[in-house]
Amino acid sequence: MTESKREKLMRKIENHLRKTARHLVKIDTEEEALQFLADSFRSQFSCDFVGIILQEGEELSLKVWSGDLQKITESFPLQVQNCSPNLLHQSLTYDKAEQAGDCQFTNLMKKEKVKTWFTVPLKDDMSSLGFCIIAYLDYVPLLDMKAHFDEFGKDVAVAIAMAKQKEAQIKKIEGIEWISKNLSLDVPLEKNIETLVERAGKGTNARMACIYLYNEKENHFIFQPPSYGPFEKPERINIETNYVLKEYFPFLDTPGGSELTVPLIFDLKTIGVLHVEGKQKGVFNEDDLEILKLLSNHIAAILENARLYKNEKEHKERLYFLLDYQHALVKETVEHDNFDGITSALRSLFSKSVLLFDRFMRPISCSFHHYDLSNKDVERLMSSGNKERLIENGRKIHIQLDDGEELHFRLWKVNGGGNLLGFLAVEIGENDMDEFDQLTIDLARNICSIQFIKQKLVLDTKEQVKDSFVSKLLVERIEDQERILQYANLFQWNLFHQHRLVVLSILLDEKETENSNLLVQQSKKTLIWDQLKTQISRFSKEIIMATNDGNYILIVPVKVEGKHPKNYWKVFYRNIKNWVREGNIECQVFMGIGGKTENLNDYYSTFAHRNI
Repeated sequence: MTESKREKLMRKIENHLRKTARHLVKIDTEEEALQFLADSFRSQFSCDFVGIILQEGEELSLKVWSGDLQKITESFPLQVQNCSPNLLHQSLTYDKAEQAGDCQFTNLMKKEKVKTWFTVPLKDDMSSLGFCIIAYLDYVPLLDMKAHFDEFGKDVAVAIAMAKQKEAQIKKIEGIEWISKNLSLDVPLEKNIETLVERAGKGTNARMACIYLYNEKENHFIFQPPSYGPFEKPERINIETNYVLKEYFPFLDTPGGSELTVPLIFDLKTIGVLHVEGKQKGVFNEDDLEILKLLSNHIAAILENARLYKNEKEHKERLYFLLDYQHALVKETVEHDNFDGITSALRSLFSKSVLLFDRFMRPISCSFHHYDLSNKDVERLMSSGNKERLIENGRKIHIQLDDGEELHFRLWKVNGGGNLLGFLAVEIGENDMDEFDQLTIDLARNICSIQFIKQKLVLDTKEQVKDSFVSKLLVERIEDQERILQYANLFQWNLFHQHRLVVLSILLDEKETENSNLLVQQSKKTLIWDQLKTQISRFSKEIIMATNDGNYILIVPVKVEGKHPKNYWKVFYRNIKNWVREGNIECQVFMGIGGKTENLNDYYSTFAHRNI
């Protein structure tokens, strides 16, 4: 070939390389760019085979080709480690193949008897994408165009990178459009999850795609069904002391492996992960990572919005339920005078045992779930409660049953009008109470308080009637005996049976009267009397208690004394003093005991001659 023809051919090739590089910049997708490159080379140089080989992880894959060398195309992919690294960094020709050493690619060219071939590396200043192979089955002299082809390879690498960016942008736009069309808060969360994992699986060509959500309270990742493809991973991944996500998901934001995971982040908090594995061909690459990141941004927002929507809906439903529950409890207080309906409703609501105590930690109403506590068990609970009742509300108490099982309760005070009225104990399970459970407890405490106050109002009314009745009885001359008998019948009290009339006198200690007026002193005495009435009622249901002109009256049936009246009254007075000591007011109580009554007039005479 003459020098002029040689120069002319070199200029022609150089012009073709420039035109090809300029045209590649205009192409929007990587596949189109590679196919144009292969077709233009083959048509311009009349070669038998042109192939574009790109590095994907640890493999060299034949992405596009032009020409029919079937055995060569079927031999790909090749392992990078089995090929010469020079293929990715400089041009290589058939006559210098020995420079590549033991190379699977050059050995393939020799095996298929390709006479003439050369490679063009596709690389820029930052990285190498792969190389282009131009091959002839017959011998063809090659011009010294190495420098030109190396520069062309750089231009092609830049063009391919730009095409990838354009393609990624187009995919991103398409992905956003797809998300806006296919995802909605109006459909169930599971349907959105199904759509998203299917998109993630198909978009990355993975065999399986799934979502794990992070449960902050339980400190674990939990699988959120459904998955795309067969799910064979653990449904729960517990977080130990190490909070580095990569310890549990090794391929977090790391392409180049058989798995790929991206975090789901909302408001700077990790709420879960999107995970794919088992790529159908090759390994997960940067493009797959971009797809998952795009989906993860929208998944995180959708999951958080769905969670907020679900929580709001549940809160609304629970508030309506609480309203119905309140109506039911109020109805109980209207229709019944006891607390059984209230404790029964609480037991049904929590599926746990519920006990209500008075202010002295004596059981008033018990509603057990699946089992009955024995009297000893209730006494143990009372004993534990007595130790904790001055502590803050909601304090945990524990009791050991006879069979060795341990039960856990929470104890709350029931207050009303500034006074302690009783205690509410509710069994608790493994899961502690949430804010709605606490709201339910507060509601029940308020209803119990209303019932306590209602009972107290009824009791106070009865006490007033009783005091009025006793004041009419304890006079020197009874004017209306018939009226007295009607009152006695109201309290189921037979006046014609023998009774003893007992008068208590309460004397406050000096420090209780110091710097206090008579009104305060009287209120303290009234409080002591109320406490004594509660304890005396528990001691004996047959004793009538009343007040008369500042005197605290007990009318006791003689039959309760038994055969040893002195012992009875000795024990009774000792109990009176012990009950007073249990209170917070320091005082002394004196007791005067009258004689036996035989008729109505005897009540006044025994009252007048009592001994204190």
